[in-house]
Amino acid sequence: MKYEESSVLELKEQINTDFKKEIIAFANTDGGEIYVGVARDGSITGVEDTEAEMEKIGDMIRDGIRPDLTAYTSIERMEESGKPLIRVFVSRGLKRPYHLTDKGLKPTGVFVRHGVSSVPATDEAIRQMLKESDGTAFDKARSINQELTFTYAGNTFQERQISFDEAHKRTLGLLDADGYYTNAALLLSDQCGHIIRCAVYEGTGKSKFKTRKEFSGSILKQLDDTFSFLSLNNNLRSTFDGLRRIDHTDYPEEALREALLNAVVHRDYDYSGSIIINIYDDRIEFISLGGLVKGLTLKDIKGGVSQPRNTVVANIFYRLELIESYGTGIQKMLESYAGCRVGPEFMPAPASFVVILPNRNVENSPADDLDLSREERVLRLLAERGSVSRKEVEQLLGCSSFPANQILKILLEQQRIVKTGAARGTRYILKTRD
Repeated sequence: MKYEESSVLELKEQINTDFKKEIIAFANTDGGEIYVGVARDGSITGVEDTEAEMEKIGDMIRDGIRPDLTAYTSIERMEESGKPLIRVFVSRGLKRPYHLTDKGLKPTGVFVRHGVSSVPATDEAIRQMLKESDGTAFDKARSINQELTFTYAGNTFQERQISFDEAHKRTLGLLDADGYYTNAALLLSDQCGHIIRCAVYEGTGKSKFKTRKEFSGSILKQLDDTFSFLSLNNNLRSTFDGLRRIDHTDYPEEALREALLNAVVHRDYDYSGSIIINIYDDRIEFISLGGLVKGLTLKDIKGGVSQPRNTVVANIFYRLELIESYGTGIQKMLESYAGCRVGPEFMPAPASFVVILPNRNVENSPADDLDLSREERVLRLLAERGSVSRKEVEQLLGCSSFPANQILKILLEQQRIVKTGAARGTRYILKTRD
């Protein structure tokens, strides 16, 4: 037999410190064979004590590589040109990425085969392997970061008198069957990399900026910190019924709470972007990444149908009594505005979901205009002016560019308007019957 290194064959004169790396690379790629006792030029050097060396290789696989790879490897003695060799066969594993026990799920511990070399995997390659191994649910997949702490989450569980030991972490879905932290654990940990950005503007547009806050850490901490910030910006205004004073907050507390919970629990954490909350004089916009779960419509979720994108996170929030049951958040927001002339708006898009809560205390538009939907108000403006720009739609509705674009997109899809011009010269006109 002629020995020549390739993407599926590695030659070693003797076992060295890179031996585990080669095994891991084959298991993470397409499998392969390692021959011990063969030089890189293919010449046979042999192995002195095959039994001891085979035992050493077995110990490396059992103790130095995670997850367990023994079922995907075989070690056997053979002879070539009268000299003893060791053949290690490695199959492509089903629980990729495999890694060095002491390095974890980082490029320094995860390797893949590239040509005749075993090289560190990139962070993106590691994430892709995790996704392929654990399915598409982000919160159930293994976290790349396994060095997690839970100071804030631990205190929260303690306050709720819920155990947070290793056994309960496994029950909650924070540890998988192999003892790895999941992405749900990462979200609850102090090392969570996702953040919530809040911005406060003067007026109804973004031309006058007042203040900005960013909240990081465990999503439980972000939830508490953000709600406190929203409460500080939820102004109290008073009216009088005779001598009796009646206080009204700008926004129902229940609506703020449910909109925030909806953004945190149901966002798509495969995206690295932030949850955005914009506070204007007349409304608050909650912009969360990830559209509706496939198969659901806006009508479904308004009717109480729910399919959580992050089931592990949703179950934990349920255990912590942060949510009462699935599918009630939208209804609670709508009910909290009962009796108000304007209620919440929900605007799903392919990669985002926007909730707009109107300020109850802002001086409202004339009643006949308020009875119209935003789309109808845009159509009325078009009938008056002949054509409008997106900026004019923003001014009419008192909204930012994103909701204005969504409304124009809806009208375009309904073939009720036509887009003309391009770039800054883009305008919209009513579609004629012909």
